[in-house]
Amino acid sequence: MTSKAFAAALVLCGLSAAACGTSAANGTPAGPARNGEPTSQTTTQTAQAAHAAPATAPAPSAGGSVPAGPLSGKIVVVDPGHNGLNYKYPSKINKKVNILTQWKACDTTGTATDNGYSEAAFTWDVSQRLAKILRDRGATVKLTRTSNSGVGPCITERAAIGNKAKADAVISVHADGAPPSGHGFHVIIPKKINGPVDPVVGASTELGIDVRDSIRSVAGMPYSTYVGTKALSFRNDLGGLNLSTVPKIFVECGNMRNPGDAAKFQSAAFRQKMALALADGTQTYLK
Repeated sequence: MTSKAFAAALVLCGLSAAACGTSAANGTPAGPARNGEPTSQTTTQTAQAAHAAPATAPAPSAGGSVPAGPLSGKIVVVDPGHNGLNYKYPSKINKKVNILTQWKACDTTGTATDNGYSEAAFTWDVSQRLAKILRDRGATVKLTRTSNSGVGPCITERAAIGNKAKADAVISVHADGAPPSGHGFHVIIPKKINGPVDPVVGASTELGIDVRDSIRSVAGMPYSTYVGTKALSFRNDLGGLNLSTVPKIFVECGNMRNPGDAAKFQSAAFRQKMALALADGTQTYLK
């Protein structure tokens, strides 16, 4: 079988490929590791009225029909990094899967703040908020996991969910576990690998730039001080990106090991602002 045929087969069967963080020796979320796939490093609830989606359904027009939301007809897959019980299933999450450029662990525990607030809990909370905003704006939304009390899915399965949905955009939500001196957010965009992601690298880049700009303006987060250029990082070692056939990005909302970023993550008001920023950036791209 040729390498291209093998790549296509992987996408169709929906194997697994993880995205950020590694397991600690005792099975608890590792500090310096990030969400699902390791980084290249050692590595309000009240939304502003100008941006918030309507809390109630739009009023019918004079003809009796309900006006369509700005994202009506669009399909968005939201991928909350990791899962809350990954640390209890090391044999499952450490299973190696082929992501075309290398073999990697199926998933990881993700990282955590110094006081134990896990990346999995953060990504689940932000993703639920994001899904609600997008649905209120008319989008069809699918999440890659349905709770924070399970394991996985593997990174190849996460990619397959977006592919099967024929998503117009996929947002994978993460938080980094870099050295404490670094702070700020960055967006990870796929590179061409002579594989299934190649046709959507350009679209993914546009999505990444729109989301980056929105996070800076809406959530008020600074660009990462430790990775990327102007908060953009291009990588070919993440299975969730390599195996995607639809526009997809990873968002590292900040560094959980940095005290300032960690404090923001534990604020419900900030998590709502981050969800709003992700929604606004996605909407800018889709329009």
